[in-house]
Amino acid sequence: MREYRETLGGQPWTGYALETVDDIAFLWRWLKTHQPRTLAFDSETGGLRTYSGDALRTAQFGTADTAFVIPTERGEAFREVTRDILRKVPELEIHNAPFDLQVVDRYLGVTIEELEQKVRDTKILAHLCDSRKDFEGGVGHSLKPLSAYYLDPSVPDTQKDLERRFRELKTGHTRANPVGWRTIPYEDEIYQRYACLDVIALSRLRPILERQLVELEIPATLIEAEHRLMAICCRMERKGMILDVEYTSGLVGRLEEQAAEHAAIAARYGVDNVNSTRQVTDALQGMGESWDEVTDTGAPAVGKEVLLPMADLDDKWQRLGVREPNPLADAVLHSKRAAKWRKSYALAMLENRDENDRIHPRTTTLGAKTGRASVSDPPLQQLPSKGWEIRRCILAPEGEVYWSVDQSSVELVVLAALSGDPNMCEAVKSGRNLHDYTATLMYGPEFTKHQRAMAKIGGLGASYQGGPTTLAKMTGLPVADMKDVMGRYMRSYPTLRPWFKALQRDALANGCQVRTPSGRLLRLDRDRLYKVVAYVCQSTARDTMCQAIINLDAKGMTSYLTQWIHDEVIGTAPAAEAQDVAMEVAATVEMNLFGIPIRAGDPDPSKMVYGRSWAHGYGLPAEWDIR
Repeated sequence: MREYRETLGGQPWTGYALETVDDIAFLWRWLKTHQPRTLAFDSETGGLRTYSGDALRTAQFGTADTAFVIPTERGEAFREVTRDILRKVPELEIHNAPFDLQVVDRYLGVTIEELEQKVRDTKILAHLCDSRKDFEGGVGHSLKPLSAYYLDPSVPDTQKDLERRFRELKTGHTRANPVGWRTIPYEDEIYQRYACLDVIALSRLRPILERQLVELEIPATLIEAEHRLMAICCRMERKGMILDVEYTSGLVGRLEEQAAEHAAIAARYGVDNVNSTRQVTDALQGMGESWDEVTDTGAPAVGKEVLLPMADLDDKWQRLGVREPNPLADAVLHSKRAAKWRKSYALAMLENRDENDRIHPRTTTLGAKTGRASVSDPPLQQLPSKGWEIRRCILAPEGEVYWSVDQSSVELVVLAALSGDPNMCEAVKSGRNLHDYTATLMYGPEFTKHQRAMAKIGGLGASYQGGPTTLAKMTGLPVADMKDVMGRYMRSYPTLRPWFKALQRDALANGCQVRTPSGRLLRLDRDRLYKVVAYVCQSTARDTMCQAIINLDAKGMTSYLTQWIHDEVIGTAPAAEAQDVAMEVAATVEMNLFGIPIRAGDPDPSKMVYGRSWAHGYGLPAEWDIR
């Protein structure tokens, strides 16, 4: 057994790395002597792909002054002692619990359900203390910056030390191919010190964060809700989604052809490389396009946010109907998207599927400053709302079908509930379509399709406080037109502007902070206080769906869920039960916020139920149906 003695923040700690089965007796003696009620826990694996080959290598337990590293890869005796400790200790402290919970579920058979009630995740606690990442002015949420800030500014960066060690050992480790985690010998001193230090830091960090949560008056109910939501999403990730391997394999080639087809169109306008900023810029300017956005070097920018409005597309890749689409912008966008989809979705899903041909998309329940969740591996929340190609890769189990339920215009409904605007509240209460109602107020009952689109853009500007200039960039329309749109919108809802101003004043008076109805504390940049409306609306909308998912779990319906994407939950159910399941989910996501009803998106149960593929709800062509 290896023994390490070091200090952290001037306080000593001791680490023990077990090496032989005989060392287990020492661990048990220590546990019986100290009988810790709480243990910090961490695991080391061969990488981050829990379900596609990156197996458990070590398990670490510890307190504020003692750490143990158990080489579970060395045999059943080490795995069994790890199981015993996990099951017997009354409380576990974990940083980024979803990863470790799924690792021990898969490789040790200690289920998420066995552990979820006794876990405290310091990453959740850190986010509730300050939701900003380090580059946003906060501390960040990774263990290293948190330890440096709260425990010891000189805390060693053991991960960088390990990366350097991987290079020394010539493992071939790269960010794209992180083989060093699989191949570094367990006996390596840097590896063992790294494993020890994480649980020591984690154990010392938790009480500091909990004291800060009390000082910030973060409600215990919010802390509990976030832990409950984390566990539910862990179970959804473990379940995964069935991949149609044959279709997905074919899609790889088809996307390559699509990328080439659109690149050929771009070449007709003088763009031989759609990834060349200079070529795209010169060609678009030659076609008469102009824009203000620039790169860090001062050159004209041609990112998606610039090209989408030129192609008359919104951020969901739906036609705006506000200008003639620029064919070059459209070609560049579609070529680059096809290439990205091929790599980030089709190939990635094939490479990361498990032995049962299931993928396991990862939901980060606190993915943004506002608390909004994000999905990765693959990033399903980035798929366009009308796209079927990638969704066709995903199948329900034999005899089951996909269903989907969302909350209708939830951020605008939240805006109505929080602002109390009487016109908007009355429209929501009476079940009116908000975009139709707004268009009527702005342009009269005979509004056109284009005017309805402007009303929708006005709602976007109001809830996100983008302003006419930002909206002009998003739509490609003149700033003057957007000023007219926002003027009409604010006259239609006259109490909004005073509420916006009051919210900004309150945030400024409270140190550029705002508290949401759930008790979440959000921090703002002093020179961007206008974002307070967007932050509060987005965060509150997120929390309503969070509560809906918790309520679904309380009803025993988590087994039907497969994914949560912003204001939507999707899942599968036996074909004969699917409508009933969807209706129950719809009833559960509906709730009142300060007397304003949040409704499910479509009350027709037949429209909530899709088919064997997720794509059945997205205009799947008959020729691509399941055979």
